[in-house]
Amino acid sequence: MSFSSDAWARNAALYEKTRDMPFNQELASGQLDENAFKHYMIQDAHYLVAFGRALAIAAAKADDADGVVQFAEAAKGAVVAERSLHAGFMQQFGIDAAAFEATPLTPASHHYTSFLIATAWSAPYPVALAALLPCFWIYAEIGRDIHARATRPNPYAAWIDTYAGDAFHALVRAVIASVDRAAETASAQTLHAMHQAYTHAAQLEWMFWDSAHRQAGWPV
Repeated sequence: MSFSSDAWARNAALYEKTRDMPFNQELASGQLDENAFKHYMIQDAHYLVAFGRALAIAAAKADDADGVVQFAEAAKGAVVAERSLHAGFMQQFGIDAAAFEATPLTPASHHYTSFLIATAWSAPYPVALAALLPCFWIYAEIGRDIHARATRPNPYAAWIDTYAGDAFHALVRAVIASVDRAAETASAQTLHAMHQAYTHAAQLEWMFWDSAHRQAGWPV
């Protein structure tokens, strides 16, 4: 069994909890509170810059030239996506640059971004990739699931269509393949660390959406 197949099977129940959580259910029905979506958009924009940094670190650690190119381009794509949020969704929903800059990372976002960057810096290349994989893969699967059952018209149709699109899924398949290649020669200890990193990142995906639905901030 490949690493990715094993990781998905081990975390299948967590994925189902993520798929069925209120944020994604209400997004599909078009009934999600607009303020919750705005909260999500702002945090996602902050997150994408950190995600791009972690991908760039992974690119520097890659064990071949193809990996350098793949993850350097993915890092660029994350930053480009962050900028497109400002020109697209944020403009559409009335979030100006000043409001974005004045909004700090929430505890969930801070935890997730800190985990990714710390893991990218400190862990071996295969473990760094395993930590980055859930953001790609879970987003793709959630996007496809929401797209299949979304009410139309839907105020969040543009977001739904982006993550359900063929281009994004092709990118995700390439990342999965790279993670599996890295796992093929990994030691048992490294494989264990890869599974820990994957599961923790998958848990943080759930926390990110849950935080947005509750519009959570710092408690003190």
